[in-house]
Amino acid sequence: MSNASFPLLSLIIFVPLLGAIIVALTRNIPLAKNIALSFATLELIATSVLVGCFDSESHGFQWVENYDWIPSLNIEYLIGIDGISVLFLPMSALLTLMAILASWRSVQHLTQVHFALLLALEGVTIGVFLALDMVLFFLFWELTLPPIFFLISLWGIGSERRSAAIKYTLFMMFGGVPLLFGIIILSVNHATATGGSIPFDLTFSLPVLLATPVPEHLQAWVFILLVLGFAVKAPLVPFHTWLPTVAMEGPTQLTALLTGLKLGAFGIIRFAMPLAPSAAAQFSWILGIIGAITLVYSALIALQQTNLRRLLAYASISHVGLVIVGITNLNIQGLQGAIFQLLNFTMVSGSLMFVAGFIQHRLGSTETIHLGGIAKVMPRLTCFYFLFTLASIGLPGTSGFPAELLLIISSLLAHPGISIAVLIGAVLSAAYMLSFTRLAFFGPISQTSVKQMLDLRARELTLLCLSALLILGFGFFPNSVLKINQTAAETWLSNIIQQPALTETQKSTKY
Repeated sequence: MSNASFPLLSLIIFVPLLGAIIVALTRNIPLAKNIALSFATLELIATSVLVGCFDSESHGFQWVENYDWIPSLNIEYLIGIDGISVLFLPMSALLTLMAILASWRSVQHLTQVHFALLLALEGVTIGVFLALDMVLFFLFWELTLPPIFFLISLWGIGSERRSAAIKYTLFMMFGGVPLLFGIIILSVNHATATGGSIPFDLTFSLPVLLATPVPEHLQAWVFILLVLGFAVKAPLVPFHTWLPTVAMEGPTQLTALLTGLKLGAFGIIRFAMPLAPSAAAQFSWILGIIGAITLVYSALIALQQTNLRRLLAYASISHVGLVIVGITNLNIQGLQGAIFQLLNFTMVSGSLMFVAGFIQHRLGSTETIHLGGIAKVMPRLTCFYFLFTLASIGLPGTSGFPAELLLIISSLLAHPGISIAVLIGAVLSAAYMLSFTRLAFFGPISQTSVKQMLDLRARELTLLCLSALLILGFGFFPNSVLKINQTAAETWLSNIIQQPALTETQKSTKY
């Protein structure tokens, strides 16, 4: 690990939190909006600078900050980045900036509180990606609940928004219990393995726990507990029902954040599999089957949807299943494809949900019965929607193509049987996205309200251009992403499969 000479990571965490406080205390609404936008822009710049300073060839964590927090339990304020986590920081900042721009006109009450909660959610989400102490990670993980709860219940667009907020909170609290138990087991095992005493020799440091052997019988329990906790957040079947509910009842800008930032899948990569490597290798096929079921089942449900927001929610769940399949293939193509696809969620899934929000704000509905002929009155929005749809189904030239190609190749190499589910999922993805596009955007205009819809405003156009440029850039230059996580992915994989180096057949495809 390389220690930081300047606390840049702490700055990245606390700048949005400071901005949230300032925005909440500002009485002037236009000023509060501009302050929120300024802090979100500053966060995007800071995280982009961090990526520019990141050494992709270095092993281990970089910019590490370590301070005592609760010394009696050896709990530390320990944060750092590696090739797996670094790109999620600017993507999170970008998606938050887009959410603020998307909320500019749609939020009419408690405006300052709304923008403050978005910034607070950004800060704790960044903390989830940076935390290297398990208790600190769990703290940030749980701190995502309050802002999401209030964003859904106070600014939701459905009549059952408060029920949706409670449902989401109960699901996340249920997932937090096994997570906490898994963390405690790992810490107690470290004290036992080193011949120490409890609580004086407990540790929650991820680097230390990674180096501490865990007995086989404990590994199985740790793996199951951690995967269960992260599966709820991901979400995986059968813990997925909260996301369609929130998509229908909650504000679209929050739903864009939830579909774009898959913290549960990141948790499986960062914690569940490396901390129980033998169990991960042993039970990877079971998790892979769960991922394949999630992929196909959610795609079939999406095929039957008549509401754009609910369709996008099930599409997001289906793509999470694809990511889990890639992770459990235990080869370099699968891991890099999974990380690439998680980054795609930020740009593609988030942007599609923003488009749905623009339609909802103008028309009051995203049901196909109220749509039809949108392309004739909103050509600019339609062009962006079509680009994001093509990226979602993995068209060459978009960022979805290299990610899905790596995942398909990974499945063919590791589990030819599961690869059939991956191919079926790809076909179903094209079917439900293009089918809905045909019904909602083309054909004759049957509703008078559609004729009166205004095309994208300048602020909305800017918002969608940001992600469109990244989708095309990563599509034509995928190695700009792959080279950043190449070394970290190789290290992660070698630790899981217990070999010193990767064979040539496991090396990542170069573009």
